[in-house]
Amino acid sequence: MSRNAIIDHAIVAYALAHSTGPDELQQGLIDATSDATGSAAGMQISPLQGAFMSILTSIIQPTFAVEVGTFTGYSALAVARALPAGGRLLCCDISEEWTAIGRQYWKRAGVADRIELRIGPAIDTLKSLPSTPTVDLAFIDADKPSYRDYYEELLPRLSSTGVILVDNTLWSGAVIDDTATEHNTVALRDFNDHVFADPRSEVALLPLGDGVTMIRRLS
Repeated sequence: MSRNAIIDHAIVAYALAHSTGPDELQQGLIDATSDATGSAAGMQISPLQGAFMSILTSIIQPTFAVEVGTFTGYSALAVARALPAGGRLLCCDISEEWTAIGRQYWKRAGVADRIELRIGPAIDTLKSLPSTPTVDLAFIDADKPSYRDYYEELLPRLSSTGVILVDNTLWSGAVIDDTATEHNTVALRDFNDHVFADPRSEVALLPLGDGVTMIRRLS
């Protein structure tokens, strides 16, 4: 299911038509995800988000990137392909089944050696990282109630030029509906308020896909 309902479909179609689209390998991963996961395929980022992440990675040139929530690996593929020589990506997920799909396509793309996948609770993986600011790029796209915890672990580890991207922060527009009290909606609304009020961060919530928040550490 597409989560672009808050943006006019014609505008989304126009944006897609005027953006770099998925190549044959990426389209293969999109199709494989749909075949293997059914309705859960809606958790995959859009090709437009993939293009955005690839360009941003090329600009930042991260030595070390972290992804919280990998699903079938489309976002990881977008980032890993754009990493500089020697750059690496740490992926955190709890599903062997779904990440196995991504592993196949990372190998086909020739970037498997740039990606380390750790299966287990992401919060434990993040807490095990060095406390020094060495993360140049992070992407959070996992269980919504834990977003705030992931952010708190990543922000102090963000390098001076690093960026955190957070997906689904508009949640099909539900975050602005005061009558919407579903657990994920409340968690995302709380996360958005927390980050916006955090004096340590500079924040831009972009109406891209289902909402992508960009965060930079100020000090």
